[in-house]
Order: sequence, then structure tokens, then C-alpha cells
Amino acid sequence: MSFRESPRPSDEEEAFYMQCRAAYLAVFRSSLTNIASKQQLCRVLQQAGSNPSHATLNKYWTTRTSKLNFDDFCEILKREKKTEETELMRAFKKMDVNRDGYITHSELEKALTTRGEKMTTEEVTTIFSLADINKDDKLDYAEFCRLLVSTAEQCQTAALERLEADAKLKRQNFGSQSYSPPKSSASSASSTAAQVAATQRAESDTALKKDSRSSSRPSSARSRRSSLSNSITVSSSCAKTGKIPEPPGLQDWHHSYMKGCFFLEDDGSFSSLQYQLHVPQMTNVYLTIQPLNLSNRADRSSSWMTVDTALFVLSAGETKEDSTLVCFTESKDKEKYVWKGELNAGTYHLLPFTSGCRLKKRSKKSLSTKPVELVYTTDTEELDLTRELREVLSDIFEVIDLDGNGLLSLEEYNFFELRTSGEKCDKDAWAVCKENFDMRKNQLTRQGFMELNLMEATEKNGDPADLWLILEAMGYNRMLELVEACPFQIDVHCEGAQPSVQPLILDSGPKVLNQALQRSITARIGAKALRGHDNVFIYTYRGEHRISSLIANKSNQKVTVHVNNEQSRNCSSSRGMTVFAVEVPARTKMVCQHVLPISEKQDWTYNCVETILPST
Repeated sequence: MSFRESPRPSDEEEAFYMQCRAAYLAVFRSSLTNIASKQQLCRVLQQAGSNPSHATLNKYWTTRTSKLNFDDFCEILKREKKTEETELMRAFKKMDVNRDGYITHSELEKALTTRGEKMTTEEVTTIFSLADINKDDKLDYAEFCRLLVSTAEQCQTAALERLEADAKLKRQNFGSQSYSPPKSSASSASSTAAQVAATQRAESDTALKKDSRSSSRPSSARSRRSSLSNSITVSSSCAKTGKIPEPPGLQDWHHSYMKGCFFLEDDGSFSSLQYQLHVPQMTNVYLTIQPLNLSNRADRSSSWMTVDTALFVLSAGETKEDSTLVCFTESKDKEKYVWKGELNAGTYHLLPFTSGCRLKKRSKKSLSTKPVELVYTTDTEELDLTRELREVLSDIFEVIDLDGNGLLSLEEYNFFELRTSGEKCDKDAWAVCKENFDMRKNQLTRQGFMELNLMEATEKNGDPADLWLILEAMGYNRMLELVEACPFQIDVHCEGAQPSVQPLILDSGPKVLNQALQRSITARIGAKALRGHDNVFIYTYRGEHRISSLIANKSNQKVTVHVNNEQSRNCSSSRGMTVFAVEVPARTKMVCQHVLPISEKQDWTYNCVETILPST
């Protein structure tokens, strides 16, 4: 979140969201208008310079989709790369069997009606007739590619020019993103907030009556009635004074631990394994979770070591949905997040959580275009893994070796396989691994893991494409930096009994975790109703190191809440921007945001104003 004292978004991010805004307003009049059909989605993507296929549209507009908002549109553009001229040329060259730079109607028809996203003969004929400018039954595909890319760029440029020409539209707030012009002074935050309110009212007026010339600024009384302001200042000394001391004699307690990893997905969400804890009798428990410092990074600082972690403990009910929240780690001691208390005998679910304030998607364009080499040819003309790749694979082995015994069981290896390929290795395939790779006690050694990945490269004649898929799935970029994952370790100490921790995958894990997170907020703090809206409530939980807010909409219709954090200081939010909007369906609770200090050595101020936006 780009608070006043936070780093501003990069020029590249600003340019990206400017393009998104321009494309959206080329199709819709208001930032709050939803995409209501697949055809509208196609139009707005085309305005952004994209040329979506039927498969792409069907991926984001399924039979269950009824609408998409601006945030959804931005996420689609992030995921879908623009078609480059070189990629088009490569595809056409595969069809050009005689390599003369031209494709005949029959060659094009054969390719488009039999491969990939199959087209009808009529569709191919239509495309060919439009592209065959000289009417010689030949398609100059180089010229066609240039024309196609040029047309897409012209659409994008025209949309940007329209936005630049309209200052009011340029000030609009969109979803969780907003245009942030350079500020001439610190006092400009209040004037920006006024502009936001004026712009939102203007949008509503325009939607009701296009030629209306009435004032677009809501009265101050109306604004106060529909807003709620919340300000919390947290001293940097709070975390130090509030931390839970380690129990005396902890080294004599029974101990069990398990490793895991948070993975940042394409949609900005996080995934990780869940765990099952069994406590044989009532006992005092000291529970911690912390980022894991990998052995190959001992001499280098690791960005993920500052990522916040938490562990939610739920009682294991008869069904996964019956689980109830027992406790969660609220205290912090350096990198450790801690809970200390008493647990009854029984089985519990341990659900890891991170807020997303310090682990976010990074721009891939800012990296060097030349990736790190993964394989090389030895003096004996054999393929081998580079030193850089071996170090990374060793780190990956350390992360997926969940019990830390230096070996990979079939279960541990399958967690890795599900993450990287989506498939499991069965017992027969595991037996083949045993014959070909170094194993001990029917478990894969670190050396065996290296041999397995070398075989992947050898089978592809040195093509590293499959290796890159594995590395990217595990959170690495093309410079072999771990930027979209955070390894962690869970430690359970019990005073009077030996605890048992096992990894598992809960199909409903994200849903159960979200319910537990909501419960942790609503159970600890009272709700405040938005003025003038008795059925819309804001819960603001203040922990020792994190502030979280939740919106509860108890009305029978959806509401859109505008959130403004411009007056906050030394803060970073899971939303990534200072001003955003949250759409909350009827009779639903929704976590609004999590906020952490940018610098824990300084005081930080959370100042948030929530306002109901008029429906469109």
C-alpha cells in the first residue's frame, strides 16, 4: 500500500494501471460498472491491446460467471501476455512448409481446423479473405503479423489518448487501484480525498442523467453520515513489551516440528499445506511459526525472512467445516510468531497464514532478459546441472523435506509433484525411481533428487523449459531468486506429552482458514456501524504486530465500500494501494485489509476512512 511515507508504485506499475484505466473507460462510463458479458470482456481486452482467443475468454468467463469488476480485469491483463510479433511469426513459419514467406489457403485451413483451438472452414475463409490483400490466394504472413500487432497498439494508444484528454476520468478510482499524481505538499492528501468523493458522486450523476450539470460534490453532511474514520497509533515498543516469554526449561519439553512453504499464486492468493496436530493428553503448549532460513542462503539476506506468518489452531470436528477456532499466534519474538497456553487431549488442524503485506507479485519485466543458465555441456560432451541450479535444487529439497530427516518420502515427494506438475507419483513409478536414483530406506536422497532433475534435462536434450516450469512453480524467478514463496517452520513444544504433527491437504483449507481469520477478528473487537447504514459494520482488530479490518454487510443487497488510507504513516497493506473499493455481497462478511508497519523500529499510524459508495 502506497501510504504517504511508503514507497510510491514504480513507473512501470503506474503505466500498467494507466493502461488498464484507459481500456476500461474506452468501453464503460464508470469505474464501478461491471463487465456483464463475454463480449464486453473481449472488447475491453482489445482496448488494452490484447487479442483474446475463444479459449482465453472461456477461461475467465465460465458458465458460472455473471460479472467481472475492474480488479478482475487487471488480474486478467497481468496473467495474459500480449501476443508478440515474433511469437506470431514463429507460429506461421511452422505452417509455411516451403519457407517462401507465404501461406496458401489450404495450408492455413489445415492448421487452423486441426490444431489447438479449432476453427470452422467458414471462419478460416473469412480470415483469409480479409488478410489476402492482393487477392492472389497467398497470405504474406510477415505483413499480416505487423498489421495485427499494429492494430492492437493503435487501440491501446487511442484509449490512452482519450483518458489523457479527460482530467475527470483520469482522477477516477478503480477497484483497488487509483491514479496517484505527484503531490506538491503534505496537505494535498485531504484535497485528494475531496476529489475522490466529488468524482464518485459525478459518476453516479452521469449514470442517472448524462447531461446533468449539477454540482458533483456531495454535501459534507452526507459525506459524514456515510463514513467511518478509525485511527490507531502503534508504538514501536509495543511488540517488545508484549512478547510472550519462552517457558523456563523449554529444552526439556517434548518437541515436534514440520516445515512448509507459502506460495504466491497468479491471482495474488496464497497456498500452503495444512497440518494435523495430535495431543495425547491435556498439556501446556508453546507453539511457534517462523520463516525458514535456507542453508545455501546463510551468507546472504533472504527477502522472505521479513514475511509475517501466523498459525491458526482449529479443533478437528466430524467434518472439516465443523472445525472451530481454538487459538492463533498473536505474539511476535523476532521472526517467531508465538502462542502459549493449554490444549486438551485431541486432534487439531494447524492452518498457516500470511497477510500478503510483505510477499507480493513482482514485475518480471524489471529483470534481466537473459535468465541464469541451468545446464551446460561438460568436457566429455555430457549434460550437467550448473552450480547455481544445484544450490537452488538443494534449497528446494530442504523445503520439501518436511520432517527434516534429510530424505524425501513418497508422500513428501508427491507434495512437490502436485505443486509443480499437478500429478502424483504412484508406487510403481516410485519403484522405478528406486532403481535409477539414489535412495535410502525407500526414500529419495538429496543426491537422488539432483539425479532426477538432471534426467529431466537430459531427456529434453538440454532444453531447460521443464526445469523452469518447476522453478517458477516453487516461487523462483529467472535470476533464481526466491521471490514468490516463503518457506516456514512450525515448532510444537508440549510440557507433559509427545505431540505429533503430520502434513495434509484440506480441500476446503482456504475456506476454513478464511472463516477462522474472520472469527479471530470479530471475536476480539466490537463492530462500528457506518453512519446512515445500520446494517453495514466495520471490525478493526489490533494485534501486537498487525491490524486487520473486516466488513460485515447484514443488509439484503450488496454494498461497495470506498476505503481511504492516505493519512496512514509507515504502513504497508495487503491491498497494495492507498485508495480502493471493496464490494461486499448481501449478508456476507469480508476481510477488508491487513496492515503491517514498513519499519518495525518506528511508530506507525493506521488511519482509515470507510465510505459507502452510491450504487450504480
